[in-house]
Amino acid sequence: MVERRAPHLVVLTGAGISAESGIQTFRASDGLWANHPVEEVATPGGWRRDPARVLAFYNARREQVRRARPNAAHKALAALEQQGFRVSIITQNIDDLHERAGSRHVLHLHGEILKARSTVDRRMHYPLPRGGIALGDVCDKGSQLRPDVVWFGEDVPHFPEACDIVAEADLVLVVGTSLEVMPAASLLQHAPFGAGCVLVDPEAEALAPPGVARLSQPAGKGVPALVRHWRREGRLWVPEALLEG
Repeated sequence: MVERRAPHLVVLTGAGISAESGIQTFRASDGLWANHPVEEVATPGGWRRDPARVLAFYNARREQVRRARPNAAHKALAALEQQGFRVSIITQNIDDLHERAGSRHVLHLHGEILKARSTVDRRMHYPLPRGGIALGDVCDKGSQLRPDVVWFGEDVPHFPEACDIVAEADLVLVVGTSLEVMPAASLLQHAPFGAGCVLVDPEAEALAPPGVARLSQPAGKGVPALVRHWRREGRLWVPEALLEG
């Protein structure tokens, strides 16, 4: 007897889903870059010039993440997995809101702010359940610790794994991302032929590439609506009544 394969939803999430939990985005007019130029706090050059400034910036962001709570979109995706769907989340976000909502299969393309890592061996990670990173905090090899995030100009080490995950999707759900940041923006090219794709974003009408269905709603409204359909039907599909285009 052939075992039925669970439907596989691959979810690509960006800053928009976390913004609904109160986490500032980088690109909004009042976002994090407003007072912190990217070159100074999120590049290897900025780290070399002023590591104290970089650590202070990420320590403040880390406290913001700890205060935030998963929203309805995070919780809906976790509930879908708990019902037996296979749900793989590939996120550009460095917070842990997906995990706190209950999702078990989360790949962080750009790292995790609640971890530190060695500056000489990127394989050496250290959880940060509380507090931050200070100058003088070192890894087991005696090197200064840094945030475990991918800065502009650095490689994205988990990108090949992300491509493999997308290649196994029955349907791809894109939530709260402009699909403009590379290399994450190229992930849709790895989806199997015939796999559907839905973009949930208030600006979906303008952002969606050709062939991508659009749901122009905030994540906290659009994602639970889709999940309710999928849980009720026991399958992944694109409900035309909910979608524009």
